[in-house]
Amino acid sequence: MTPRILVLNGPNLNLLGTREPDQYGRETFSDLADSCGASARDLGLDIEFRQTNHEGELIEWIHAARSRCAGIVINPGAWTHTSVAIRDALVASELPVIEVHLSNVHKREPFRHNSFVSSIAVGVICGLGSAGYRMALAHLGHMFVEQAA
Repeated sequence: MTPRILVLNGPNLNLLGTREPDQYGRETFSDLADSCGASARDLGLDIEFRQTNHEGELIEWIHAARSRCAGIVINPGAWTHTSVAIRDALVASELPVIEVHLSNVHKREPFRHNSFVSSIAVGVICGLGSAGYRMALAHLGHMFVEQAA
């Protein structure tokens, strides 16, 4: 069975390409989704790529992933720094989680240096733009190959 990865994106990421392009790049959300889809296919993974500006909706998706996905890649956006509820949902999913950020949050405002997700994630990738998502998918794919061996 092909491992399914849930790729989640938090608030304002739907504005990629137009929102602060100096910070987040000119690649659109659609470009990012297409790039991740191509990487997943190359890695033998199936992905669901989603974005929401509603915290409760993101939590519901995490809950549903527990029974049908093999892992989660998440860019929680601003919720990284504010949401214990998302952290708790990720823990409850019992799935491997990789936290991704397009920008280097450690070079930004001090409030962005704290993450409620990092301590429960398998890994954290930040500052590498959309390549960070592809690296996260590659790592999860590698984990599943090792588990199957």
